Amino acid sequence: MNFLSLLPLSLLYPLATLGYYIIYYIYPYRKKVVHENLSNAFPQKSEAEIVSIEKKYFRYLCNLMVEVVKMSSISRSELKRRVKFKNLDQIEQYFNKGESVLACTGHYGNWELCMLALGAELSKPEYVIYKPLSNQIFDAWFYRIRTRFGNKFIPMRQTLRSLTAVKNEPTMFCFAGDQTPVGHEAHYWIDFMHQPTPVLLGLEKIALQTNRPIFYFEAKVIKRGYYEVDCIPLCLNPKATKEHEITHLQFALLEKTLNEEPAYWLWSHRRWKHKPVNAG
Repeated sequence: MNFLSLLPLSLLYPLATLGYYIIYYIYPYRKKVVHENLSNAFPQKSEAEIVSIEKKYFRYLCNLMVEVVKMSSISRSELKRRVKFKNLDQIEQYFNKGESVLACTGHYGNWELCMLALGAELSKPEYVIYKPLSNQIFDAWFYRIRTRFGNKFIPMRQTLRSLTAVKNEPTMFCFAGDQTPVGHEAHYWIDFMHQPTPVLLGLEKIALQTNRPIFYFEAKVIKRGYYEVDCIPLCLNPKATKEHEITHLQFALLEKTLNEEPAYWLWSHRRWKHKPVNAG
């Protein structure tokens, strides 16, 4: 992968196209999972529309794979050319006052490339909360490429410890809130994409403890390999919110994005494998 990353994306994208035909037509990769997820999330769409989104998703998934490989050697200048940000000055205003912020996003578009680019843009450290991979070799490779431009990746279980260590410094802690809780951690459920969905409450808990303002990063795929990320205020005074309001606000924004352009979310993930205890 390190060798492939030295090739320009113009040569890597044909490999992505080839990969699409392999994982969609020849050796299907979680095709049934994707089809079921899309069908349940968009009950109003016809079978033809679902298949169209499905194909677009698999094409994009292969683009995503080669773009992640490219992250191993991508230059700072190319990264800034491919990922543009809107309204980051809102976060910098807090940094200039010596204050910290929280942020959240979803696994939409090339979240890896966008987080890498964000670290190259911000004037203060970005701490990204993540779930380490079970394969230690790949986890170490991902960690290296994710932190190339100053980002700090913190395992989920070390979040509070890391927050405490830098509590007197202006920072941004970023959460990917659409991760699936493990079975015994599925304590709170919301209606998301027409389905009961277990959600993590870590962002909301920390926001209520610290009262740090929260921003939502909304990604858009402009064209192959090019992204725009809008920094949207989600909640500027967390302590004034009702219980679970922050969590619902976050998922409402993600659902809006998926309804507008669904193909770029991680539909091959078994997001709805857990069911509420009282379901059925």
